[in-house]
Amino acid sequence: MSNKRVVITGLAAISPLANDFRSSWEKLLAGESGVAPITAFDAGDFDAQIAGEVKDFDPEAFGIPVKQSKRMDRFVQLSVAAGMELMKDSGYVIDEANAHDVAVCIGVGMGGLNTIEVFHSKLVESGPGRVSPFYIPMLISNMAPGQISIFTGAKGPNLAACSACASALHAIGYAYSDIMLGRCTAAITGGAESTISPMGISGFTALKALCTLNDDPQKASRPFDKNRSGFVMGEGAGLLFLEELESARKRGARIYAEITGFGASGDAYHMTAPQEDGLGMAASMQRALRDAGLDPKDVGHINAHGTSTHLNDLCETKAIKRVFGQHAYNVPIVSNKSQVGHLLGGAGGIESVFSVLTLHQGIIPGTINYETPDPECDLNYMVHGPEKKQVDIVLCNDFGFGGTNGSIIYKRWSGK
Repeated sequence: MSNKRVVITGLAAISPLANDFRSSWEKLLAGESGVAPITAFDAGDFDAQIAGEVKDFDPEAFGIPVKQSKRMDRFVQLSVAAGMELMKDSGYVIDEANAHDVAVCIGVGMGGLNTIEVFHSKLVESGPGRVSPFYIPMLISNMAPGQISIFTGAKGPNLAACSACASALHAIGYAYSDIMLGRCTAAITGGAESTISPMGISGFTALKALCTLNDDPQKASRPFDKNRSGFVMGEGAGLLFLEELESARKRGARIYAEITGFGASGDAYHMTAPQEDGLGMAASMQRALRDAGLDPKDVGHINAHGTSTHLNDLCETKAIKRVFGQHAYNVPIVSNKSQVGHLLGGAGGIESVFSVLTLHQGIIPGTINYETPDPECDLNYMVHGPEKKQVDIVLCNDFGFGGTNGSIIYKRWSGK
């Protein structure tokens, strides 16, 4: 049995920059930042008071009835809203004839943390009788793909990948593999997250992971800069519609790009810190390249994990050098987190949307806020802004707590 080719025929994004993928992309290229003071709760007593929040989000505007949206945590609302937009962009119509051939695979790192906080307060203050029967269905991670399937009618494999900050790339990798092996024809995939809440902010602050440059929010996320001091939490959803090539051709679909490789690895090293020599990250990239049948020199652009934490940026730089050798200095590297913050389990979703648009439009975005060079992070991080340049291959990375790593290879669609 020969493997099937997998293409991307739909995109959707709800990000800290904008509530659709086209506007998010335009603002990304314009060098704008979606980071601002937290409005979701009063963060006045918190060390970290900034985040990349989705702004002016109205679930009803995306076709989610008020009654149903109230039974969803915000990460589920964002997922369903993006899913509805994705189906419009793809032009794919799900009906009884093909419903079982459409998978839904969504990466979610933490699930409904805000819902847990709300109902824990009700439990403590008013007793168990005040806990809603919708409490559990609102918060569990797999309600992102579950609710998307309910709203779209997709009846194929339905699952959530929950592997910290690599969740979305792992979900995309699973969906890609299932289509490639002929287990389904199409998939709604990507990632979503919304944990800008008291427990979310305080938990990551306790780990010394968050940036606390509260007085200058838009310059807080500074990947690879010598003065980086932690990541900025973001929220949102980024989804791709994957489709088997012949299916896409048969219906005359617009094709944005192709997926040709997926790699994953584990550090077996530490709960929260990456392996200092970058071996685990390097293994993930090498496996993706091997899966795609590519040599490192074939890669024209890397969309990096680039969290803006000291250790992560250093280790990823080491890993890129380990994999690419001297070519590492020639490859344009970007961290979208400099502009949208870190979407945790949803990071690979929004970053994949931007990677695909890089290929489709022939423009590589920049990395903002790199002001003070770090001698140990000395690669080409695109610090002078976007560059109009047609590349054929993009490598997208995301790595997470527990030493979990994911890498995806996206290829420019040439029409063949």
